[in-house]
Amino acid sequence: MASNTKQVIYRRKLIEWSNPQISISRQCELLKLSRSGLYYEPKRSLKNDELAVKEVIDRQWTKTPYYGIRRMKVHLLSLGFIVSRKRVSHYYKDMCLATIYPRPYKTMRAPDHKVYPYLLRNLEINRTNQVWSTDITYIPMGNGFMYLCAINRLAFSLCIIMGNIKHP
Repeated sequence: MASNTKQVIYRRKLIEWSNPQISISRQCELLKLSRSGLYYEPKRSLKNDELAVKEVIDRQWTKTPYYGIRRMKVHLLSLGFIVSRKRVSHYYKDMCLATIYPRPYKTMRAPDHKVYPYLLRNLEINRTNQVWSTDITYIPMGNGFMYLCAINRLAFSLCIIMGNIKHP
């Protein structure tokens, strides 16, 4: 707290509210205080409330990341916190939270991309080694990543090939 603020608080305490000889306006004038500031009561600190609300938001968002701002506001109201939708939105931005939901137009194909036919649609798989498929992905590791390749003979068995790749 600034020293000037401390002085103002000290001078406010010197006001005698029930003094019949000196009016409140004269006392304010002598103490160099503003009369409007004399009647002002500072709001309580919101830091503790803000931290409590953010903690609840964080805990709930971890459980249900699909809760948007309005649903989170309802959840907070049910717990007894009085917050507005704008306040919850502000907290989401402060905490870098975003609602997780399917975004529109994510599976649209490029208009000029060729569509390949599914060759196994009417094929009856009835013997070993008739149809094979593969998949490859990488798994992040502590000091690099590892490739995982799966070769699958459909409806029969699975063969896995793994190789560890390290960062230089």
